[in-house]
Amino acid sequence: MTIRLSANLGFLWADRPLLERVDAAAAAGFPAVEVHWPYDVPAAELRARVERHRLVLLGLNTPLGNLPGDFGIGAVSGREAEFAAGFAQALAYAREAGAGAIHVMAGCVPEEERARGRLTLIDNLRRIAPDAASAGVTILLEPINRHDKPDYLYDDVDDAAAIIAAVGHPSVMLMFDVYHVGMTGGDATALFDRHLPLIGHVQVAAVPSRAEPDEGWLDYAAMFRHIAQSGYRGWFGCEYRPRAGTDEGLGWRAMLGA
Repeated sequence: MTIRLSANLGFLWADRPLLERVDAAAAAGFPAVEVHWPYDVPAAELRARVERHRLVLLGLNTPLGNLPGDFGIGAVSGREAEFAAGFAQALAYAREAGAGAIHVMAGCVPEEERARGRLTLIDNLRRIAPDAASAGVTILLEPINRHDKPDYLYDDVDDAAAIIAAVGHPSVMLMFDVYHVGMTGGDATALFDRHLPLIGHVQVAAVPSRAEPDEGWLDYAAMFRHIAQSGYRGWFGCEYRPRAGTDEGLGWRAMLGA
């Protein structure tokens, strides 16, 4: 099976500066990398380091926000102007660094405000989608489980898919994080199959530990095999927290022949 792995540099080699993480990913044989919030490093420097190693830079996240407790603000009513500025920053960075996708973080919204937050996010996405498309950048939405972020706008893949449908723009797609799906108790295989046309990126980590994908509740060997046979041609982001050192834990890739 053909599995293309990306090193998520938000979690892997997290004890090093970002540019050194790029070096480490290349040395470990990853053909691609993805980042969370790289904004302290000039985009041109990140691009130069990625290109030096002939890697692909897949994506980054929108800024977290400016208030304590912020975890993105795409769905936070009353902060639309701040969200627009943050997305403009992310898009400019992505273009200069050469990233192909931006994870738009919806943010944490109290239960009683979720209906309003959903509409806020849809409106925000409708405004930014044309700019992303013009830049050749995909917008990704990622459900985040409520064990990790209790008030995040959505933890359900079906909910995220409904928001994508409501936005109605082809540049907005789904980030299918198998760890988050597993933590919600969802059937990862069935949900993947149901939403395959919307999936722009896949991420992996063990359930429930979020360590290397070689332990826990989910049979990743079977999951990788199923996705590879589904027709999905995208990348698999390794967004896990290593049990020990990152390099020491890379043996799990042997299940893929990597």
